[in-house]
Amino acid sequence: MIWIFLIQMYTRGMEISYEQFSQIDVRVCTILAAERVPDTDKLLKCTIDAGDLGERTVVSGIAAWKQPEDLIGKQCLYVVNLAPRVLRGVESQGMLFAGSDEQGVVLMHPERPVPPGTSLH
Repeated sequence: MIWIFLIQMYTRGMEISYEQFSQIDVRVCTILAAERVPDTDKLLKCTIDAGDLGERTVVSGIAAWKQPEDLIGKQCLYVVNLAPRVLRGVESQGMLFAGSDEQGVVLMHPERPVPPGTSLH
């Protein structure tokens, strides 16, 4: 749960070490399929291509801002080594990077297409 630890430290204004940061495995993924999670207005279930890691399922709280059909084929950044978590009966195997402002949520993506599974440095 290093990612949760780092988020908590960041929101508290604390610094993290390079060693702590280097433990996060972030890669580019391509969204292959997306659908709403039943009985919730907030969650989308995305099937992603993570390159040599294969296909993975990620549940993300972006349904208020993103339509499932608009995500298919998009590349975004993906936290690979986040411990799996079950959300509304669906196991999420990582986290998509997103930011937000007063206009809503935006997914973080590479500036040009790269192969799925490409590591960030």
